[in-house]
Amino acid sequence: MIDVHKIILTGVTLALTLCLANSPVLAQDLSSGSKEPLEITADGTLEWLRGQQQLVATKNALARQGDSSVAGEKLTAQYREKTAGSGIDIWKVHAQNNVVLKSRDSTVYGQDAVYNLDKGLATVTGDNLKMISPDQTVTARDRFEYWVADGRVNAIGNARVVRPKPTGGTDTLQADKVSAVLKRNAAGEQVLHSLEAIGNVVIVTPSETITGAYGIYRAGSNIAELTGGVKIRRGPNTLEGERAEVDLNTDISTIFGAADAKTPEDGGRVRAIFYPDSEELQSTPEPE
Repeated sequence: MIDVHKIILTGVTLALTLCLANSPVLAQDLSSGSKEPLEITADGTLEWLRGQQQLVATKNALARQGDSSVAGEKLTAQYREKTAGSGIDIWKVHAQNNVVLKSRDSTVYGQDAVYNLDKGLATVTGDNLKMISPDQTVTARDRFEYWVADGRVNAIGNARVVRPKPTGGTDTLQADKVSAVLKRNAAGEQVLHSLEAIGNVVIVTPSETITGAYGIYRAGSNIAELTGGVKIRRGPNTLEGERAEVDLNTDISTIFGAADAKTPEDGGRVRAIFYPDSEELQSTPEPE
């Protein structure tokens, strides 16, 4: 017999596991607060444009600081002069063409990257945007953003997170925007605080497909929620409602109708349709 709670729990819990917490490559990028030296190298030229307060490196250019680096065909570092004899302060780095950003655990690929140290914002754009970490791959159509002060990582525009499963197959989260907030714990480690999937949310596991308009997971409460015309499909079986909530502390999950619906046709009722013996089906249909 189909376990209704398990169907909901499996799908919504994916919003927890498919997070960007393990891919904060931009968080560790070149930092004005770092005490480590910044090294810029290139196969072509390295120009110091004093009048424009720029350092420009061309052809396989690379800027490296500690475990982090930014590479591109052209790198432009904008700087300010400090007090006499105390060096320069780089406040923006712009990488162009075949851009690769690396940290200790993650790599980001794009065509253009701008890191504004004053704003604490790193933005990567271009075709075939990809962020790879040991346990997942994140892609986006429009851009990746990292807001350093807020600890927020955004994948914007048809964002897609794919994580292989140890037992085979993959779990996938797709939405117009995926946004993770990272905060440091008592041990100083950067961990997930909350995760949002915003707009046209589709979660696909080897056994279920879950769709909705918005999903959020809060680590503090360990509760995940999916809202906005939620539909859960396992083979031909479906569950429908306005909101699904999963308490990961108790493994209790609930699907709700719309509280403000005036009639059942407005979505006030939840609905489940099960077909005999369908629990034997192994495949999940692709979302419409």
